[in-house]
Amino acid sequence: QVQLVESGGGLVQAGGSLRLTCAASGGTISNYAMAWFRQAPGKEREFVATIHWSGGSTHYSDSVKGRFTISRDYAKNTVYLQMNSLKPEDAAVYYCAGRLRDVNTYDLWGQGTQVTVSS
Repeated sequence: QVQLVESGGGLVQAGGSLRLTCAASGGTISNYAMAWFRQAPGKEREFVATIHWSGGSTHYSDSVKGRFTISRDYAKNTVYLQMNSLKPEDAAVYYCAGRLRDVNTYDLWGQGTQVTVSS
C-alpha cells in the first residue's frame, strides 16, 4: 500500500518561498500522475498543480501559474511543489495526491501540510 507524506509547510511572509515535499513509501509512484491540492478554512479543496506520470507535462491552476512549480524525482519516489512569491491567499493545507495511470480518480492522498502566509 503506497503512502504519501507531505512536509515543508510553515509560516512565511508574503513574497517569500516554500518548497513542499511529498514522499511516497510502500511502493513506487512512477506510474502515477501526481498533484497538489489545497484547502483553506471554510473553502472547498481546490486543484493547484499536476505532473504527468511520465513527467512530461505539468498543469497549474490560474491562481498559481508562474509562481509555483511541480516536479518529481523518480529515484527518490518524491514529488515537490516549489512555491514562490507567496500571497496571503495561498495559505491553506496542501495535500499531495496520486492518480494511477489510465485511472480518472485520485486514490492516493497524504495527510496534508499547513502553509501560512503573513501579510
